[in-house]
Amino acid sequence: MSQLRLPLGLPDACETEFLVGESNARAVHQLEHWATWPVMSALLTGPRKSGRSLLARVFAAKSGGRIFDDADRAREADVFHAWNQAQQERRPLLIVAEAAPPAWDVKLPDLRSRLAASPLLEIGPPDDVLMPQLIEHAFERHLLHARPDLVAWLAKRIERSHVAILRVADALESEAGDRLSIPAVRAVLAANGLITETDEP
Repeated sequence: MSQLRLPLGLPDACETEFLVGESNARAVHQLEHWATWPVMSALLTGPRKSGRSLLARVFAAKSGGRIFDDADRAREADVFHAWNQAQQERRPLLIVAEAAPPAWDVKLPDLRSRLAASPLLEIGPPDDVLMPQLIEHAFERHLLHARPDLVAWLAKRIERSHVAILRVADALESEAGDRLSIPAVRAVLAANGLITETDEP
């Protein structure tokens, strides 16, 4: 497990660190070797709250490149012109979206062809190693303290997604108080529909 930190000198490290695991290591590797891209643009995709925007900012800070975030919600003509500008200026552009075409329904044929020519960098759902790390990270942000056995228990019993981890942290911050025992956490998660496995630990 490693971390990428956004070099902005911000006081809250949780807001500037991107945790690297199997589910995103390939995307990180491709960003670190952007000079090998066949074109000066790449498409970075990942589910909500996966850190895709943070990873893009780390890339821009280190490479001097540009970002087009939430591209799948922008005017297609704007994304198209940004892609062309990156080629003209020889300055890398990272286009960030939740999903790639065809899930991203691109209407403009010229943009579709340019995205198809761009490397696709994907962030997947959290893997077995990354899942507990993300739980600990979310708990740190919410000022929650949990023993390693509780973190391991949670990692096996909640939905394997970045959004689910944040929802769990929100629910525990609001309702569990300081008593982060497994029975107390199970009760809170069950009441909020956030637990997918109810076997005893």
